[in-house]
Amino acid sequence: MSYTIELSADSKHDIQALRAFERRKVLEAIELYLRHEPARESQSRIKRLRELSHPQYRLRVDDIRVFYDIVDETVEIIAVVAKPDAAAWLAREGVAEIPDTTPGEEE
Repeated sequence: MSYTIELSADSKHDIQALRAFERRKVLEAIELYLRHEPARESQSRIKRLRELSHPQYRLRVDDIRVFYDIVDETVEIIAVVAKPDAAAWLAREGVAEIPDTTPGEEE
């Protein structure tokens, strides 16, 4: 199955701010890894972000991190961030997952 790739306005700006060779690498990685199996986790490339509902995933491209969500058959690229800035970006922009608190399951 082929997914549609959508870039947010912020991610377009982030990509344009990269140096040409970095931009090419990021766009090639998005096409290669996110077009067909964006949820396929690997030890080093794609990571599911636990305890976050937004963004859901991170793609590693050298020292650049691509944060994205998967909605139906669409991969929504949220941001493209340099590795040193990634933790601060997640702390600022990440949305924590709401724990499932079903009545009667209190500890």
